[in-house]
Amino acid sequence: MGKKILVADDEQNIVLSLEFLLKREGFEVLVAHDGAEAITRIRAERPHLAILDVMMPHRNGFEVCQEVRNDPELAGLRIMMLTAKGRDTEVSKGLALGADAYMTKPFSTKDLIARVRTLLEVD
Repeated sequence: MGKKILVADDEQNIVLSLEFLLKREGFEVLVAHDGAEAITRIRAERPHLAILDVMMPHRNGFEVCQEVRNDPELAGLRIMMLTAKGRDTEVSKGLALGADAYMTKPFSTKDLIARVRTLLEVD
């Protein structure tokens, strides 16, 4: 199996399409449907990359990002924010909290895979 990626989003259709796309590219995919579940799965499964939606129940993506970045044991985790929230202030906030990348929905699948491969340093 390839590198492990956690997809955290409360929109089932986004989760399904990302899961299909990433598995097709050879990645192992984990899924969380809210922020609290994302934190639990990150701690338990230690993925290489977390793709976080900003607007999720039980903790938003910014809060998940901040919690991960405040935990030295999770220092190696790469984080991509993938969200409809694309205003400059939100992008700045995500990057300031420690996200490695920020993409807005709707997104190009080609661009998403290219960004994932860059973050994970995979050819």
